Formats: sequence, C-alpha cells, structure tokens
Amino acid sequence: MDNTSDTAAWITNDAAVFGLLMVILAVVFYTSNSKHPGFRKFYAILPPLLLCYFVPGLFNSFGVISGEDSELYGMSSNYLLPACLVLFTLNINFREVWKLRKKAGLLFFTGMVGIVLGGPFAVWLFSLFAPEVVSGEVWKGLATLAGSWIGGGANQAALFRIFEPPPEIFAAAVAVDVFVAYGWMAILLYGAGKQTQLDRYFKASGNEVQELTKRMEEHGGQTTKVAETKDYIVMLGVAFGVTGIAHLLSGNIANYIATHAPQLDKFSLTSGFFWLILLATTMGIGLSFTKVRRLESMGASRLATVFLYILIATIGMQMDVFAVMDNPALFLVGVTWLLFHAALLFVVAKLIKAPFFFFAIGSMANIGGVASASVTSGAFHPALVPVGVFIAVFSYALGTYAGYFCGILMQMVAP
Repeated sequence: MDNTSDTAAWITNDAAVFGLLMVILAVVFYTSNSKHPGFRKFYAILPPLLLCYFVPGLFNSFGVISGEDSELYGMSSNYLLPACLVLFTLNINFREVWKLRKKAGLLFFTGMVGIVLGGPFAVWLFSLFAPEVVSGEVWKGLATLAGSWIGGGANQAALFRIFEPPPEIFAAAVAVDVFVAYGWMAILLYGAGKQTQLDRYFKASGNEVQELTKRMEEHGGQTTKVAETKDYIVMLGVAFGVTGIAHLLSGNIANYIATHAPQLDKFSLTSGFFWLILLATTMGIGLSFTKVRRLESMGASRLATVFLYILIATIGMQMDVFAVMDNPALFLVGVTWLLFHAALLFVVAKLIKAPFFFFAIGSMANIGGVASASVTSGAFHPALVPVGVFIAVFSYALGTYAGYFCGILMQMVAP
C-alpha cells in the first residue's frame, strides 16, 4: 500500500512534521498573493488550494514524512474538523440550504447510484478482458471500498466484518481508495478554480452559486468588525468547547448503542466519529439561533478556514503517488469505477443544468465524506462549507446498506 513504509521517513517527529506543513501553507499563501508576474501565471494554472493538498502528498511519497505513521490527520479530523464545522455553522442560512434539495440532493443520490452500479460494471468489464485481476475474493475487498466511498471509514469497517476479505486484498483496496479518491478530489479542487468556465459548459442557469454565496454571507445582515484578542479567545472557546462536549457525548452514545443495539452498526450508529460530526454540527446549528452567531461578524468563518487548510494539508500527506505501482491493474478497476460514477453525474448535471459546485459536492459527499466535502465546499467559498457538510452527513447512514448491495452485485459478476 505504501512504498515509503518499508523505510523510516526522514522526519518522524509530529511536531516537526506539523511545522513543515504550516511552512508549506505559509509559502503557498504568501506566493499566491504576490504581485510577481511569475507567481500570477503559475497560480493561474495551479490553484493554491490544490498545492496545499498536493505538496504534502509529494513529501509523503518521497519519504520525507509519513502520513501513515503520523497522528496529525487523526488530530485534525478529531479536533480541527468538528471545531471548524461549529464555526462555519454559526451563521447558517437554513432557507437557502433547503432550496438546494432538488439539484444538490439529486446529484448526491446520482453519485451514490454511480458508485453502487459502477463497481459491478468495472468488475464485469475486467472479467471480460483481464479476469485474473478481479477473480477470487477480490470483490470482497472492493465491497469494503464501496462502503468507504459511499459512507466513510466506519462503513468500510462494517463491511470488512461482513465480507471478511483476505488481508492482502483489503490492503490493496485501501490503497486504491486513497489514491483514486484523493486523485479525484485533486481534480475537483482544480475544477473549483475553473467554475465559471465549467458552469458555462453545464449551461447552469444564472449565477446560482454566486448568488447563494452572497445570501449565505449576508444572512443576518451582520457587518464585519475588527476582531480583538478576546474575540479570538471566545471563538476558540466556543469551537473547542463544543468539540469537547461532542467528544464526551459521542463516545458514550456510540458505546451505549454498541452494547444495547449492536444491530444498528449497519447504520454507522455505533461509530463515535459519526456522532462526533453529527453532534458538533447540530450544536453549531443550535448556537446559530443565539447571540453567539454574532461571532461571524468577528471572523468566525476566517478562523474556521485556517483550521480547514490545516486539515487539507494533513489529508494530502496521506497520499502516496507511487502507490499505483503496487498493483496497477487493480487501480485501473478503481479508475474505471470512478469514471462510471463521474459519467453518470455528468449526464444528470448536464440535463438539469446544475452548476459545477453541485456536481463537485454531489460527488465528494459520497467519495470523501464530511472532511473531503468540507474541503471541496471551502474551495468554492467558506460560506458554502455547511452545504457540503449537510449533504455528506446523509452518506454515513446509507453507506453500509448501499455498499453491501454493491458488494453482492460484484459477487454476481465476478469470474
């Protein structure tokens, strides 16, 4: 799975790794805002957000750092992700989010259908031309991949227990998951910088996303104020205070359900992370009905964006660009599967004339879950992050069921 895991990384101290990631982010942000013509031309081709994601991946691939051995991703996903979700949802506009149910909701379910049918299609196609690639129990490993793509890690773990694939096949499926999903995320992040051209290609009516962004920002009629030290302390107190409460409750809830209703595992209700995200988001929404929402005028979204970019860097350091060399044929199966998903989304988005933002969120809410959907939404505008979160949360509840059905279909067509 990881070509860098055979030898120790050059930098193994997480404090040093974190410092390196922050330097990378600082360099990208500084140069992307430079007026130097060379930098302007460079960033016209490669969006800054893509570099914040891809450069840590290169450091991981060349063995400078090890995303597999580092605990930074766990830290950022467990602490910074829920904290930024709290800050992003303080000023959420429910009326605007509800209006998205037709286009964004349709594309989310289209993306899910694309994964459920794309897996069996890829297995069937390779069974015709290269049956050795998908023969035996390979379908079992790919079934866990379906759970990961539709829901997340908890759903993948549930399907691992159901299908029990051999360790070597499961390891290969995880490698396909990381490389293909993160590669697709990189393409969508690049597309976020070209959304105007892509919206014209999809013949999106009007400026839906731009108008949505404006309404989300103006919700409540708040004016931006210069934040003082006390304001930042209050914002951090709210964000991490809620995160702490969510952690405290999520573990107890998940353990209680696992003990008294283990059959609910198929809905991911025994997953502490599921409850963590759900509780943090719910409490953030609850605070949006109180005076705490005024923190948005102090820059709550800007602080949340800082957390989000750190999350992006730690996600990027999980990527190994050389992993494709371990089992290239199986990666082609994953790519074929993803292309089926993307093609189905493309057809539906074209028919309903949806903006590229809805296409991207409809895909990443499935392929990547809450973290990746947050990152992708933030690439368009920080005010749109709650939209990605709301859509992605549904994938947890559906991931195990849809992944199981996908696995059964792959078993039927496997040689």
